[in-house]
Amino acid sequence: MSSDERPVGQRQYLTFFLGDEQYAVGVLGVKEIIEYGIVTKVPATPPYIRGVINLRGSVVPVVDLSVKFNLPVHPVSRRTCIVIMETTILGERATMGIVADSVNQVIEFSPQDIEAAPAFGTGIRLEYLEGMAKIGTKFVLVLNMDEILSSADAPVLPAAGAQTAQQAAAAAREAQIS
Repeated sequence: MSSDERPVGQRQYLTFFLGDEQYAVGVLGVKEIIEYGIVTKVPATPPYIRGVINLRGSVVPVVDLSVKFNLPVHPVSRRTCIVIMETTILGERATMGIVADSVNQVIEFSPQDIEAAPAFGTGIRLEYLEGMAKIGTKFVLVLNMDEILSSADAPVLPAAGAQTAQQAAAAAREAQIS
């Protein structure tokens, strides 16, 4: 089915895995998917911020959702990648990287396919979820990345001040040189 034939309200989502659990994010926020490479650790950032990468000269913070969601962290493998997303943080557009153990597929859901997440059992704060959608016999958690990355407990680099961003940029440049 072409995009012109897509039923009204149908949206596309990128699905990916964190461990054995499948998650989905709207493809409109996804800029690209890159191989997991050099990530430079930045001092005084929360544990779920893996660090920053140099993406064509831009400093991009990398968030590990496994840590943020208190899930087991899996070692980096050949399937581990970084999903580069554009999101809104404190009212401004920002580019962020999200670590995924593996990327699965792009799938379409209509608003009727996405049910409200139950108030128990997901292990993730409800405001981080758009809902749950069924794929076969399993459910995928549909994430609200704007909420996850801009929540009060998420002092990510764009909101941390110019000093931290400059330090992160210098660290990323240093990592490229070495």
